[in-house]
Amino acid sequence: MSDPAPDNKERMRRRRSRSIAIALLLAALVILFYVITVLKLSGSGPISQI
Repeated sequence: MSDPAPDNKERMRRRRSRSIAIALLLAALVILFYVITVLKLSGSGPISQI
């Protein structure tokens, strides 16, 4: 019989990798929104006309 533990470990590794990628993407999006907001509120640059 085959041991299901290696398959489970692989699945957990993939899930962890996917979770880290989603967390990094979310953090990048938050930083992008923050920078856009600061630029809009400061009134400088081409983004202030939006």
